[in-house]
Amino acid sequence: MTPGAASVLPIVTSDLTIEYAPHGASPAFVAVHGLNLRIAHGEVVGLLGESGSGKSTLARVLSGTASSSDVGGLRPQITGGEATVLGFPLRRISRRQLRRLTFGVGMLAQDAAETLPSTLTVAEIVAEPVLERDRRYNRRALDTRVATMVDAVRLPLAALAKYPYELSSGQRQRTALARALIFGPSLLIADEPTAGVDVLVRNAVVDLIGELQRERAFSALVISHDLAVLRRVANRIGVMHQGVLVGLGTIDEVFHDPWHPYVAELAAALAADNPAAASDPSGDVDSV
Repeated sequence: MTPGAASVLPIVTSDLTIEYAPHGASPAFVAVHGLNLRIAHGEVVGLLGESGSGKSTLARVLSGTASSSDVGGLRPQITGGEATVLGFPLRRISRRQLRRLTFGVGMLAQDAAETLPSTLTVAEIVAEPVLERDRRYNRRALDTRVATMVDAVRLPLAALAKYPYELSSGQRQRTALARALIFGPSLLIADEPTAGVDVLVRNAVVDLIGELQRERAFSALVISHDLAVLRRVANRIGVMHQGVLVGLGTIDEVFHDPWHPYVAELAAALAADNPAAASDPSGDVDSV
């Protein structure tokens, strides 16, 4: 079995532990501990949890972007267990393998819409990942590829010549999504895809991810603090608490029979906020 083969699952982790090394006066910190997770082909798994629960750290590691970016000088490292993404084992992954991995994984970072390069047009922003890999890529073919992707995320082609400041928050997020999907990845990792998006268009952004996933048949890990977001798009959800996966299954399975106190608290709060939550659990975790 080789990386990229059809039989290779998009994500498999076994007892995965991720740490941040000591930095200055800060001691080492375990961000994710003992995580076991499998995502099947064409499946969308949502990851729910409060700020600091390890969700974004996991996204950075699984997407392969942890080695090329840092937050405050800190980079997460796998210190225990195993993680395999698209058939590539992440521990001690080579640069060549990492380059192949990131070609197959689209990463929509939490701040993607707010950090679009202000001096580039939408067309240039979406094309940038391609040109970073191959500056000699045929420009006519690239223009067609970019326009096709911009159309796929439901942006008008007139947006190609616009700059980020000329776009609404929803349009900026769609631009970031087009950039993340420009290579036609097998796996999308979306970290808080509705962050910074106007309330009125949040559902449209989430529904777009769901539509593209069904059209293009990629797998996805969607991270959010908002259960209502995950309910619209995820086949299963996982609940993170203090770096530990404390719930995994369909929304009904997770909240109808919680085995961890944190999940039980969420279920009770959801039921209190909405008496129908027992049969239709949805809502914003921030409200509990």
